[in-house]
Formats: sequence, C-alpha cells, structure tokens
Amino acid sequence: MGGSTSSSYKSKTTTTTNKSVKDKTLTGAGNLIKLLPTGTVFLFQFLNPVLTNNGKCTAVNKYLSAVLIGVCGFSCCFSSFTDSYKGSDEQTHYGVATCKGLWPSTSSNSVDLSAYKLRFGDFVHAFFSLIVFAVVSLLDANTVRCYYPGFESTEKVLLQVLPPVIGAIAGTVFVVFPNKRHGIGYPSSSSDSSQDSESAAS
Repeated sequence: MGGSTSSSYKSKTTTTTNKSVKDKTLTGAGNLIKLLPTGTVFLFQFLNPVLTNNGKCTAVNKYLSAVLIGVCGFSCCFSSFTDSYKGSDEQTHYGVATCKGLWPSTSSNSVDLSAYKLRFGDFVHAFFSLIVFAVVSLLDANTVRCYYPGFESTEKVLLQVLPPVIGAIAGTVFVVFPNKRHGIGYPSSSSDSSQDSESAAS
C-alpha cells in the first residue's frame, strides 16, 4: 500500500512539474511572439502541427517542417525592411526600404518616400526578429518532439529559461532601437507616421 501510494505521488509530482515547465515555456514564447509579424506567426502556428504530424514525424514531415521554419524565418527578417504609407489614392501601399527611400512608389505624389530610407535600426530589428522566431519555432512543442524528442525531458531548465531571457534581451534592444516602421505583418500607418518618427529622431 505504502509503495503504491508513494509511486502515485511521485507520478503526480512529475506530471505537475512537466505541466509547470510547459506553461512557463508557453508563456515565455507568447511574450516573444508579440515582437514578430502577426501573419508569419499565425502561418507557423497553423501549419506546424500539420507538417510535423503533431510531433510524430517521418522523414518527409521533418523536411516540410524545416522548409516552413526557413520560409517563416525569412519572412520575419524581410518584414523588418518593409514599410507602408497612405498614397494620394487614400489606399495603404507597402514597399521595401532602400538607401534612397521606399520602393515601389505607387501613388506617392503626396508622400516624401525618402523619409522611409534604410536605417541601421532596420538591420538590428531584422537580426533580433530572426533570433526571436528561431527560439519560438525551435522550442515549439511539436518541433521539439519531431527533431529532438529527448530534449523536452532532459533540458527542462533551458526550455523554461531561454524564452524569457531572449525576450528580455530583444525587448531591451527594441527599446534602444524602436521600430518606427509599419511594414508587412505589422499594423499599417498613416502617410506621415514614419516621417514624423524620422523628424522626432533627428
């Protein structure tokens, strides 16, 4: 009797600990997701369980999941170099930041697109967006079970600590280099939002 009770208690304790680790990991990942383009995160969260077969991967599942992670990572990085403006036709237009301004320049007669030119902060945002997405995607439960199933039980501390640490570092960097763009995957801006930000910065 005593042995079975002790065994049951240990089992319950282990289950509770596992849930606690998973909850903290999901909370940390949730905070990180706020720093990424909404559409990209939604696409990953929607397709990853399907492509990984909920963590029960075959070789094909692993290849497909790797492609998804690569495409979404590129999207997070690329979005940092995009911006939007409201053109003379009262429509929101998106473009890519270049050294001379925003490209392409559709219906931009009333907008000074040179204010949207490429900045150092864009590269910082792109780098940390990529790092944040890497943490979110590679520590996702389905990804962990697919590529390194033993990791979930042996590296609980890392799964628990890494997302908040990366989130804190990225959040601090984003405060030093605030994101003044409203590119693809982020809330759109009015025609003068980036220009006002540029003026405030100078």
